[in-house]
Amino acid sequence: MEAVPSPFNLSAYVLAQADANPDKVALAILGPSRAERWSYARLASTVRGVGAGLLQAGFAPGDRLLIRLENSVSFPLAYLGAIAVGIVPIPTSAQLTQFELNKMVPPLGIAGTVAAPGVALPENAGKTISEADLLAMQDTPPVPFDMGDPNRLAYIIFTSGTGGTPRAVAHAHRAIWARRMMWDGWYGLTPNDRLLHAGAFNWTFTLGTGLMDPWAIGATALIPDRDTNIDMLPLLLARHDATLFAGAPGVFRRLLKTPERLNLPKLRHALCAGEHLQDSLRSAWTDATGTGMYDAYGMTECSTFLSASPAGAPSLTPQPGRKVAVLDADGHPTRNAEGNIAVSHDDPGLMLGYVSDDGYDLPLTGDWFKTADLATQDDDGRIRYLGRDSDLMNAGGFRVSPLEVEAALSDIPGLDTIAVCEVEVKAGTTVIAAAYTAATTIDDAALQAVATERLARYKQPRLYVHMDAFPTGPNGKLSRRALAASIADRLPKD
Repeated sequence: MEAVPSPFNLSAYVLAQADANPDKVALAILGPSRAERWSYARLASTVRGVGAGLLQAGFAPGDRLLIRLENSVSFPLAYLGAIAVGIVPIPTSAQLTQFELNKMVPPLGIAGTVAAPGVALPENAGKTISEADLLAMQDTPPVPFDMGDPNRLAYIIFTSGTGGTPRAVAHAHRAIWARRMMWDGWYGLTPNDRLLHAGAFNWTFTLGTGLMDPWAIGATALIPDRDTNIDMLPLLLARHDATLFAGAPGVFRRLLKTPERLNLPKLRHALCAGEHLQDSLRSAWTDATGTGMYDAYGMTECSTFLSASPAGAPSLTPQPGRKVAVLDADGHPTRNAEGNIAVSHDDPGLMLGYVSDDGYDLPLTGDWFKTADLATQDDDGRIRYLGRDSDLMNAGGFRVSPLEVEAALSDIPGLDTIAVCEVEVKAGTTVIAAAYTAATTIDDAALQAVATERLARYKQPRLYVHMDAFPTGPNGKLSRRALAASIADRLPKD
């Protein structure tokens, strides 16, 4: 892969096609009866106006700006506008509660917050910019892009760690350059493509795969309007000549519930990420559409770096240009044996590190950043994913720590102890479940009320189970795997 140009700015790179293709449609927001279209020229002008407006509002390069926006085009405009002028955006899920934010945000030293009406804010939100004021900035005369070292901080995002507290991940401007390896290594993306992403604007999967990557190559991004029912997606795919379709496995499962064959004449293939893709789902999609489905594996700390692709292997393989290994217990690369997936420390997409008091903490095992996911790698480099060796749960594509959920619910009156795990409720479908011990059974509604107040919706348990005791291993510690099996055994059988 070519070296990252220097000086460099993430937003300038994403918007570079505006000079060559000013009138081409960069973005279409699709509703049942109409589409709102943004040309490349309009997109670039608006982003640069927002950046200039943020500077006029008193923010300075290097300031950290919390983004609390819902599913609207304001989200990518705020994100790219901030980066364009050197402000560091911190995008967050609009579902997060003040309880969660008060634990996550203070160590970051934010200067302010861009917020939609009604969205929860931390107690110390700094200077607050309303969504309306943000959009009014689009007509501000633009200022030059803040060009500089591609290794400098560009943005911060949160992930859940095994310690139970979401961790702030610092990424450099160069992270967007590394995504070029996905163009052929996963997407099969060309400037002529029209990529429809089923996710919301304020999901980082949508932001990267659905917006920034198509824009960087000069393609057209298609995003359903926020009120669009998921069952309308086949109609939108066909009506708007989508050539690529991206989403989480749950989206494809929903669309495949219809007995009719999906008629998508322009679609070349589908892209799936967010959780492990089962072969049965891939086969069902191909049977229903006549097109392939290609999955990818990644993480907040490095986006996707393993994938199947139409031009390459049909199963997970390191993208061309990536240096990936499976490490044994001693931290050495191994083949044909179970170990932890790891990515090289010099991958341009790898984070600067977790934000710490001293700057950034990048934990390495030798020359590798080791993940908590298990796999085997054969002699041809192909990866067979085996699951997580940590207790992190997958909730609709978001990784969630059970310790975080337990901490939020542990002080409920009448509850003695609580343990959270991921439970398969039917083939291919899992939910977060909370088991608890107490003198008597606690009403599910009371438990859910506390969860709703304190946790984002995707972190909230969907099952509550009263137990006399939790299963433990030989060392007396909770066995979440055994707990999940015990809860599953209690569920009604079809």
